[in-house]
Amino acid sequence: MPEGDTVWQTARRLHGALAGQVLTRSDFRVPKYATADLTGRTVLDVTPHGKHLLTRVEGGLTLHSHLKMDGSWKVFANGRRWTGGPSHQIRVILGNEDRTAVGYRLPVLELMRTSDEQRVVGHLGPDLLGPDWNPERALANLLADPARPLGEALLDQRNLAGIGNVYKSELCFLLGVTPWLPVGALPAERAARLPEFAKRLLEANRDRPVRSTTGRRGQDLFVYGRAPRPCLRCRTSIRVAEQGDGSRERPTYWCPRCQTGPSPSTAPPRGTPRRTTN
Repeated sequence: MPEGDTVWQTARRLHGALAGQVLTRSDFRVPKYATADLTGRTVLDVTPHGKHLLTRVEGGLTLHSHLKMDGSWKVFANGRRWTGGPSHQIRVILGNEDRTAVGYRLPVLELMRTSDEQRVVGHLGPDLLGPDWNPERALANLLADPARPLGEALLDQRNLAGIGNVYKSELCFLLGVTPWLPVGALPAERAARLPEFAKRLLEANRDRPVRSTTGRRGQDLFVYGRAPRPCLRCRTSIRVAEQGDGSRERPTYWCPRCQTGPSPSTAPPRGTPRRTTN
């Protein structure tokens, strides 16, 4: 699933291509909006909110989209061949005199009144890359369920918006704890700096074509996707296991030497899985 920095980059591309321009093409390829037509309306802005994209259009309308696991928005100069996938995967096309934005495999696509945006993003915690960022509120949200594993809490967008599975694993490594450590067991000084630490990581990567948490060329990530290769710090083999986020299991990476706390062989059983909202 794309993370907050990727969604921020997508919003910037869409905003640069569409904002301030009158739509000359509008083609919805989902049954619910088959008759919707935005032609002749000016795109006002494209704003990211956590992992959600809000494309605001003249007349008080917002096109809400979410990339989930496989969705993407591609922007093409008019006349250029589209390369985002086969045509049957296209869900919406928005174009003006110069550029065309094509939404591929979008699992969430909703045309709504701009005044109703809170219905789809109002449940989210503070956005790590947004104007509503509030580290104190984010930390309070994370600590509200002290028995919850840290990895689950970080992925729950109701706590803070923008962290996905990559940043979950990398943040836990940088904090020196496993993703299965209960949030309440995180040392106080590490807990206090976690929200701003997460924000700095996403901010550092929102303008980069390749995400990096290490600062090392060719070794971009400490643990994510690196099992069973050696840890960049201690050379112990990185491990991987599934961890629930409240809705599904996700591959989770950690170093058994650099990170303290429970791991899948020692973590206590959890109760009924929580539903995580994106």
